[in-house]
Amino acid sequence: MAEEVVLLDLWVSPYAARVKIALAEKGIEYESKEEDLSNKSSLLLEMNPVYKKVPVLIHKGKPISESRIIVQYIDELWNHKSPLLPSDPYARAHARFWADFVDQKIQGTMYRLFEAASSESREAAEKELIEDFKVMEGELGKKPYFGGETFGFVDIAFIPSYRYYYGHETLGNFNLVEELPKLAAWVKRCLQRESVSKSLHDPNKVYEFISELRKKRGLE
Repeated sequence: MAEEVVLLDLWVSPYAARVKIALAEKGIEYESKEEDLSNKSSLLLEMNPVYKKVPVLIHKGKPISESRIIVQYIDELWNHKSPLLPSDPYARAHARFWADFVDQKIQGTMYRLFEAASSESREAAEKELIEDFKVMEGELGKKPYFGGETFGFVDIAFIPSYRYYYGHETLGNFNLVEELPKLAAWVKRCLQRESVSKSLHDPNKVYEFISELRKKRGLE
């Protein structure tokens, strides 16, 4: 490949999906190398010796780790089309804040719901997740995307979590469309983008994966 772009990937990872969406938005071709986290490759251990996890973007032999950092690298390097972060410094900081909220709150709460061993802990995580979603819907407001009129950084940070909604709706007792119609419309809008639809897996397969993990951990 002319650009020598390799992604150390995991099909079910929402963080790896962010990188794939960003690359697709920029029209960058890359080689995906699927990792087995129960038997990590020597390449992964070499390229990410600190965290030893995916995703890792390898560009011309040099590794970049952590999904939000990778997406920013992609946006800054391939700046010929589809800017993902705004040019205004305040707007960029604002976008980074909400992307961090997704990681710290949304993803964190989702993992607690997934790992809940009792109905009480599941209900508590579900309630917190709905509140987190309400905060995101308030930030979205009437805008088509979180950054305004164009698909961007916060959308990329958040939309891969959608594929977990099916599993969490099944484990929990909420419906995204009924509870949060504006956010549900945003999800639908994002999924209509080719970069998104081609980067995300069937939510049924993700739910099956989650169910198997819960069974292995004795949670079901």
